[in-house]
Amino acid sequence: MSASPVAAAPARSGAASESAPASHALWEWTKSIVIAVVVWLFLRTFLIEAFRIPSGSMERTLLIGDFLFVNKAVYGAEIPFTGIRLPAARSPARGDVVVFDSVEEEGLKVVKRLIGMPGDTLAMHGGILYRDGKPIDEPYVQHENPGKSESPEYRFKMRSWQVSHLAGGDPDSYNPDLQDWGPIVVPPDSFFMMGDNRDLSYDGRYWGFLPQDNVRGTPLIVYYSYDPGSWKVLRPITAIRWSRLFARPH
Repeated sequence: MSASPVAAAPARSGAASESAPASHALWEWTKSIVIAVVVWLFLRTFLIEAFRIPSGSMERTLLIGDFLFVNKAVYGAEIPFTGIRLPAARSPARGDVVVFDSVEEEGLKVVKRLIGMPGDTLAMHGGILYRDGKPIDEPYVQHENPGKSESPEYRFKMRSWQVSHLAGGDPDSYNPDLQDWGPIVVPPDSFFMMGDNRDLSYDGRYWGFLPQDNVRGTPLIVYYSYDPGSWKVLRPITAIRWSRLFARPH
């Protein structure tokens, strides 16, 4: 007598019942990962992005080794591939620390302070900044080498763009330097950006005005900071700047 095929049915049912929870768990795990990635991409695109300070151009406001969260929503985040911006909480203002797209290197994010708005007349004399003919009080500024003078190559670079924006003076004899330049007028739809560390900052004095469309956000908070120049080993762990954690740059 041949074996009844009904006897094997419970075994097949058991295998199916064991695979069902496994496939369900895999689906739930995959769904959780996808949701997490979507949420992360949404936050990074429209609200907050991480940013690291690689140079000393904004010292003492921002230090090499600071890691920031950048608020992208405040000035209106851009919808990718469209050029359309979401409504902004407010417009950039004089004195804001701003993160923006470099005008010289595609894909590079830069952080400087907004010094000049459209229509402002700016100049420096002896390292002192003047706006519309009046000296500006800048408590955030640092001068590490106030007597520094740029090379002829850099002075030529400054002159090549500044001369067409001069507000007075003789263009033929205009020869700007790091500490002495202008007066120049900020054109419409543009900003003038400078680093707080005035003697060591490669900023708008060299590469010109920043188009307003290049603005991406403003630092929200320092979430981590360490001293990369420390003598200690394992500096990211042993040289943490605890006093800077959760500081708000301004």
